[in-house]
Amino acid sequence: MDSKHHNHHKDTEQVCILTRKIYDWITRQIDVNLSFTRHLPVKFKCNGQTERTLEELCEFLDQFHNVSVNCFLSDSMGNPVEAGFQNDNQVTVQEIGQRHPVTVTLPNGEQVTLQRVKVLIRGFITVEILDEMDHVVCMTKKPIPFVTTQTFLLCAPEGTELNVHVSLAECDATLICESDIHQLDINLTLCLEVQTEADVKLEIEARHCQPREEILEEVVLCPTEKFPPQCPEVFPAHH
Repeated sequence: MDSKHHNHHKDTEQVCILTRKIYDWITRQIDVNLSFTRHLPVKFKCNGQTERTLEELCEFLDQFHNVSVNCFLSDSMGNPVEAGFQNDNQVTVQEIGQRHPVTVTLPNGEQVTLQRVKVLIRGFITVEILDEMDHVVCMTKKPIPFVTTQTFLLCAPEGTELNVHVSLAECDATLICESDIHQLDINLTLCLEVQTEADVKLEIEARHCQPREEILEEVVLCPTEKFPPQCPEVFPAHH
């Protein structure tokens, strides 16, 4: 045991690495609510024709027995974008204003100084209307833009950068077509992963990696048994 332990330390060395350090990490759910009456935020394209107002859109949809409304987070061209940590194209996050120190009291009574970080979040929502067979009959010609501001209390000392990912995006839309009211309501829910990060140099104890030995699958082409097994209990016969 002592020999192995000694060799382990002999193989290691102190190395300096450049890596990304996370100073703070929080999650937040935000809701973006949009409601439109009379005039649409963008034009709808319905089977080759363009509807400019909610009243025109509702008149076109009168020919269908039952319609449903679907919406989703999209890019500026209307293409759906998948939420996830590896996709940075869902929303645009821009830090606005200056970071201001704020002293807060933790649940254990300890006081710490954090920074108030304010950001502007922008993105796009695409809306489509489907008939009873789930065929798209109307769709926004251009995605509907949305914008919201959020304020976070973070450990964000000078030199750190803000990194925001959308881990989940859900959208719900309702179209009301009544004689006395025409309204389009959109609710977008985003789950944000908010991190403050910086590149740092760390000294760690490490040792160099070596490739492992390759494992090959053994393929046996030739049978090892040259003859089928006999049944000695019954043959040759015992007299």
